[in-house]
Amino acid sequence: MFETSYIELDSHIYGRNLAFLKRSVIGQAEFCSVIKGNAYGHGDKEFIQIAQNEGVRVFAVFNAFEAYRVRPFLRDGTRLIIMGDIDFPELYWAIEQGIEFYVHNMKLLDETIKASQKVGKPALVHLEIETGMHRLGIEKELFSEVLRRISKYPDNLKLIALCTHYAGSESINNYLRVKKQHKVFENSIKWFRSQEIDPFIIHAACSAAAVRYKKTLYDMVRIGILQYGFWPSEETFIEYISKKKKDHSNPLEGIITWKSRIMSLKDVPLGSYVGYGSSYLTERAKKMAIIPVGYSNGFARVLSNQGRVLIHGKRVSVAGTVNMNAITVDVTNIPEVQIGDEVVLIGKQGDQTITVSSFGDYSNQLNYELLTRLPMDIPRFIK
Repeated sequence: MFETSYIELDSHIYGRNLAFLKRSVIGQAEFCSVIKGNAYGHGDKEFIQIAQNEGVRVFAVFNAFEAYRVRPFLRDGTRLIIMGDIDFPELYWAIEQGIEFYVHNMKLLDETIKASQKVGKPALVHLEIETGMHRLGIEKELFSEVLRRISKYPDNLKLIALCTHYAGSESINNYLRVKKQHKVFENSIKWFRSQEIDPFIIHAACSAAAVRYKKTLYDMVRIGILQYGFWPSEETFIEYISKKKKDHSNPLEGIITWKSRIMSLKDVPLGSYVGYGSSYLTERAKKMAIIPVGYSNGFARVLSNQGRVLIHGKRVSVAGTVNMNAITVDVTNIPEVQIGDEVVLIGKQGDQTITVSSFGDYSNQLNYELLTRLPMDIPRFIK
């Protein structure tokens, strides 16, 4: 009621995806579920419920605000890691709540010590190492300074992990760069272990690295896009199935279905423009369906005259410009169509499927971008 579209998340499919990933991708490493960007557009509250029911006990977000949002949804004993932005005032809350976080520069390290001293609890730190991505991370020249602080403030800094992130491991174009990063990270691990500080875990692999670079599978693996049923890139998928002698089917399936309905129908004469502007001219008399979803709902404007949806199990095309709150689609070849009929924007209907990847084919957008642009106010339901 009241919504113009809604999203369904299939918990059974997620269970199958997770089982495959543990069996065939990450092996014995601990599974860390990355839920930044509102769980990649799936809805963090609903997705966390599904993942926890499947036994997931470690989650990672990008910033402190995301951590604040999802913290109430986590069960006792579940770990939460902030992988990116945490402002200095937010350190007090994170330390008090026992939330783990990356430290990627010396100023943040010093502010962490101060916050821990005031809170009276140790900070649970993942030290991010600069290995060649040149975005975030502690450089090798500062390792000794880091060690001095860890040694001087053992009650304030609890080193949980050493970690890094690889630059574009989903593409073969970055092969040499990733291999060089891995070597730098290996040398960093050896240096810290040689200093006889408390034991720590190692993690470096994201979804793409876990598939393509097995040597990056350390103690924990940070899995994002794969768990939702999407490959980081077509190249990653092709590389995976090329190693299989017989079965070349996709072992993953998207857990998301995005649905709406037909709000109106319109008979349009031959030689008429449809919608705003003059980008679509009917070459014959047509029947058009208007759907109350537009670019404000995450159906990108670049899908004008390009996008597809499913109605009555048939794939139909967007006609004209995607509006802020509506799209028009050509339903001329569906004579039984009626107002109120279900429309599938992403997902399966009958024997047909509209995948997130198909959106990318029509618009140049990545899976990641399309998913995370789905507004948070679209209702999400678990099935």
